Amino acid sequence: MRKELALTHEFVEFIPDSIVKGTLYVSMEYATVVHKCCCGCGKEVVTPLSPTDWNLTFDGKAISLHPSIGNWSFPCRSHYWIRNNTVQWAEQWSQERIAAARAFDRRAKKRYFSEGDEEARLEMGEPMPARKESWWRKWWSR
Repeated sequence: MRKELALTHEFVEFIPDSIVKGTLYVSMEYATVVHKCCCGCGKEVVTPLSPTDWNLTFDGKAISLHPSIGNWSFPCRSHYWIRNNTVQWAEQWSQERIAAARAFDRRAKKRYFSEGDEEARLEMGEPMPARKESWWRKWWSR
C-alpha cells in the first residue's frame, strides 16, 4: 500500500495554466476540481462537480471528493480517495469492473437528465419534492 499524501487546496475562478503537484484547484464558478495525478505521473486530473459526477465537501479547513478517483485512462491506472486533503490509496480494479462502472455511470446520467425520473434523482442523492397526500389518506388518518 502506498503512503498517504497530504494535499493543499486553492479556490480559484479559473484553473491556472500551471498546475502545482499536491494542490487541488477548486473552481466553484465552473464546478470543477483539477489536480496532478497523485501517483506522480504528472497527468492532470479533472473532476467535474455535479450530481452525476463528483461531490465536494469543504468543512472550512479541508476538502473531500466523492466518489473515488480512478484514472483508468492513464498509463498509471491510479485509484485513490481524497479525504480531508489527504490521498488514501484504493485497490486496483479489473477491466471488467471498470467497464461495468462506466456503463452504470452512463445509465445513471441518462436517467438523471431524463425529465421526471425520480429513481435516478434518488440514486444520486437528490431530494424529492414532497408528494401531496391524497384525500383518502387524509380521511383515513382521522
